[in-house]
Amino acid sequence: MKISKLTSKYQATIPEEVRKFLLLKKGDRVLFEIEDDQVIVRKATAFDVEYLNSVASTLSEWGSDNDEEAYKDL
Repeated sequence: MKISKLTSKYQATIPEEVRKFLLLKKGDRVLFEIEDDQVIVRKATAFDVEYLNSVASTLSEWGSDNDEEAYKDL
């Protein structure tokens, strides 16, 4: 089991052993999936990024200035 501490901006360092296992390098993206009571972290593939970018334009209802202010610290 590996532990990482959150910063004041809710950022965490991925432990070296996990980075090596996932073959992560600087600039890679990671994907978080919630299944039941667990969170799965995996290396995002080009397909994942392309898919998420294509769906982003359909989420315009969350793009207001009020939403930006409300969620800026997440």
